[in-house]
Amino acid sequence: MKQVQNFLICGLTGWCMEIVFTSTGCIRKKDPRLMGQTSLWMFPIYGMAAVIAPASKLLGRCPALFRGAIYSVGIFTGEYVSGSFLKKHQMCPWDYSKAKANINGIIRLDYAPLWMCAGLAFEKILTICNGN
Repeated sequence: MKQVQNFLICGLTGWCMEIVFTSTGCIRKKDPRLMGQTSLWMFPIYGMAAVIAPASKLLGRCPALFRGAIYSVGIFTGEYVSGSFLKKHQMCPWDYSKAKANINGIIRLDYAPLWMCAGLAFEKILTICNGN
């Protein structure tokens, strides 16, 4: 039951983070509506971050930078696998093919610091929610 709860927490947290992140593009465009966006497909993808809960127990004594790097690699892996599947079926909600540091238009290597921070945020949220 705890795994289901963690999956739901991560799915909802990821959705919220994505909406906030995508709405920041409106600031550059001077669009006061600050419209953010996401996709229903993103919920289970972000939900997979629930694996951070057991990983953080194993990595608990490691420095945050190391844990964040591990989480970033895991997030890139999940993003690449899920993005490849969705792209194959013309359902991928993102396309990074115009970014310089992209791999097959599915992941952006320049997002590594953002994914490190996201992984550590998921870790903190799951720690709080699980009473650790």
